[in-house]
Amino acid sequence: MDNLTNKEYQEYAKKKVPKPNYLKNSIRAFFVGGTICLIGQIIRNGLFRFGFDEKAVATGTAIIMVFLGSLLTGLGIYDKIGKFGGAGATIPITGFANSIVASAMEYKREGYIFGVAARMFTIAGPVLVYGIGSSIVVGILYLIFTAGR
Repeated sequence: MDNLTNKEYQEYAKKKVPKPNYLKNSIRAFFVGGTICLIGQIIRNGLFRFGFDEKAVATGTAIIMVFLGSLLTGLGIYDKIGKFGGAGATIPITGFANSIVASAMEYKREGYIFGVAARMFTIAGPVLVYGIGSSIVVGILYLIFTAGR
């Protein structure tokens, strides 16, 4: 083993790495992601039944889905869903909530201020910075190109 060249080692490592089952993973992601979207649609329909307008329904649905993703992460359930469903669990808004809560929970032993609160935005921070920054740029461009109309 000590006398392997870089190319021989790469070939050896390639043989040892398990091959993913793409079809099985895709089917799992499809059903998990679809189930999350179905839950979101049920919440959306329920909010419409209560008489909310489109804007309130969109906001309420997002808030409830983030809450559910956070709650399931705190209970240790969302990690199991993510392990089973892969991208089907990480791409929806509940996956974003999971990434924020999971990174915060990892540091809870350091306390609520310097652990949870400080680490909560480890994942969300860059998303918020670039999201807010790009919205400012788009807003300025919109103002420039529509100011004379």
